[in-house]
Amino acid sequence: MTDSARVFAPGRRGILWMLLATVLLVSSDTIIKHLVRTYPALEVLWARFLFHLLLMTAVFWRRLPVIVKSHRWDLQMVRGLSLAVSNGLFILGLRFIGLAEASAILFVSPLLVTVFSAPLLGEAVGVRRWIGVVAGFAGALIIIRPGTGMMHAGALLVLAGAVFSAANQMTTRALARYDIPLTTLFYTAVFGTAASSLFAPFGWVMPDTEGWLLMAAIGFLAGSGQFALIKAYQQSEAAAVAPFFYANLLWATGYGFLIFGDLPDIWTISGAVLIVASGLWVFRGEQTRPAASAPKTQG
Repeated sequence: MTDSARVFAPGRRGILWMLLATVLLVSSDTIIKHLVRTYPALEVLWARFLFHLLLMTAVFWRRLPVIVKSHRWDLQMVRGLSLAVSNGLFILGLRFIGLAEASAILFVSPLLVTVFSAPLLGEAVGVRRWIGVVAGFAGALIIIRPGTGMMHAGALLVLAGAVFSAANQMTTRALARYDIPLTTLFYTAVFGTAASSLFAPFGWVMPDTEGWLLMAAIGFLAGSGQFALIKAYQQSEAAAVAPFFYANLLWATGYGFLIFGDLPDIWTISGAVLIVASGLWVFRGEQTRPAASAPKTQG
């Protein structure tokens, strides 16, 4: 196999797609943090979903008759609305705290999926997963620091957004049994646009040319980032690509410093490391559990 073939082997292509997804999504978050200095958060949220919808319609218009067919409209609505609320809370939080800090807190959402999966999905949650959950929440508390005078409402908004993000992830998992990924991605934009349109007129500030261009960029980057995530999981197994999603934190720290002059303090770094480590520890346990539980053969 040539060097170029090795680099672009399916497994490695999946990792490259995942890294591209994290760059696109953090780039969108960075523009959002810039825009909320001038425009209402709900207006920015509306632009994020509207231009995402326009992008999908323009790129996949020939496949729309297939894409629009859903077998579970109720789950699509729940997923779209939960993502809209999660994004709205995240955007509100970005008005008050740094990009890296907000991204680190949002990483609690996969651990919340573990908490909710037992009562809602009937999945078994072992000791390893509970230890990971407790460690992850400890990391979030280190960042938020309740009771020390350092806690900020922005951090609590992002933490609440993580709860709705977990609901979004669980609904995505359920929808995988009924609809193709592009259908889910399309209705995410549809329901997100519909919900945010109800609130965008309140406090509306008419964007100038630069504002419209940046709002369009948000939709393009966010929509492309979601598409890159789908491609990542199409090209490789989840075990190979999922850990690379934590590169999100590296880009968020870099953007935060270069554009806003923000650097996370030692408490934020420590909490982020604990959250990421606990998430990877739980994920590793999920990959080794089937093998560990397989019956031994005699021979």
